[in-house]
Amino acid sequence: MGEVVGVGLIAHVPTIMLPKDVRIALNEGSDITLVAGLEQLRKDVFESDDYDTVIVLDSHWASTVEFIVTSHDRRHGLFTSEELPRGMHGVPFDYHGDPELAHLIAEQDEKNGTWITAIDDPDLPVMYATINLWKFLGEGLPDKKWLSVSVCQTATDEDFLRAGRAIGEAIARSDRRVILLASGALSHTFFKLRELRKHEMSDPAHIFSDAARAADYERLEWFTAGDHTKVLETMPAFHKVRPEAMFGHWLLTIGAIGEEACTAPGIMYSEYENSIGTGQVHVWFPKPKGGFPAAKDLTLSRD
Repeated sequence: MGEVVGVGLIAHVPTIMLPKDVRIALNEGSDITLVAGLEQLRKDVFESDDYDTVIVLDSHWASTVEFIVTSHDRRHGLFTSEELPRGMHGVPFDYHGDPELAHLIAEQDEKNGTWITAIDDPDLPVMYATINLWKFLGEGLPDKKWLSVSVCQTATDEDFLRAGRAIGEAIARSDRRVILLASGALSHTFFKLRELRKHEMSDPAHIFSDAARAADYERLEWFTAGDHTKVLETMPAFHKVRPEAMFGHWLLTIGAIGEEACTAPGIMYSEYENSIGTGQVHVWFPKPKGGFPAAKDLTLSRD
């Protein structure tokens, strides 16, 4: 029987891919903590923990009529970002996928009242919300498998939770030890073009609004206390400050680990930082004693 052995809410912000001297120049003479946090997380978990597969809930991969899970045997090539080619270009990547688990996830969709398709098209684009994390946490560990799940842009909170339950059920039916990475930000409103260069520093004073900063701090307090119920109950309020990808990356994740039944406290692996208006942080949730709760076992209609 498979299980989730660790969970992270992890920032993939493009700044982490810049050379150190450029990062320091943008940040008034000091480095951002997001880079050191990823380096420490690799040492503490990804180089030492006993896991088979990493599932990235990719907030940059916006599908429309279904959730998609990558089912390639291997993904490799050079990555250049369509969004920020000046900072992310020609980035080599090469990692193994987990087709068996991907198809098992897709098979749980109808029972959970949702739509999930496994795709292994060799020309399927890869997003930097996956690549950036793999470069820090997966590169050089060739026996570990990585796959990505899209964030369906037409989904509601309930749809995300349903798809997350399918992921959790598939993991339980497998023999895999899995790490879930919710790759994305908290609040996510950018400053406009002629203003944003004034707000590139990591100081949270540059978060887009006082309301967004306060909402992010609230959720970090709840995450570190393990109060996932409060996060779920207050999603309507959080949507008002526009979390990245409707916070689908996290809703998929918590759906896989029991929703309100999960009380796992988080450990901050970085400070809470700004990126041109958006809230960025790394929070790691170690496997609690007795394991993460099972996904809710519900049989639901797609209607």
